[in-house]
Amino acid sequence: LEKSTYEGTSSLVTVIINGKKEVKSVKLNIEEEISKEDIEMLEDMIMLAMNDAVKKADNDKEKRLGKYSQGLTGLM
Repeated sequence: LEKSTYEGTSSLVTVIINGKKEVKSVKLNIEEEISKEDIEMLEDMIMLAMNDAVKKADNDKEKRLGKYSQGLTGLM
């Protein structure tokens, strides 16, 4: 899982994280200069893209390890 990568997207932003949930890259998909008024919106898009990537990592972990933890819920 740690060697896997996950891509999160939100409109103008793409974030890639690894299985340890470390950010490996952030890409802004814009071609023109951003005005100061758009910075807050861009910050929100980065946050959404990062959350999307983390969610994908969590879902993949659950999918891959779920078969090993079935029946163990009563023990935890």
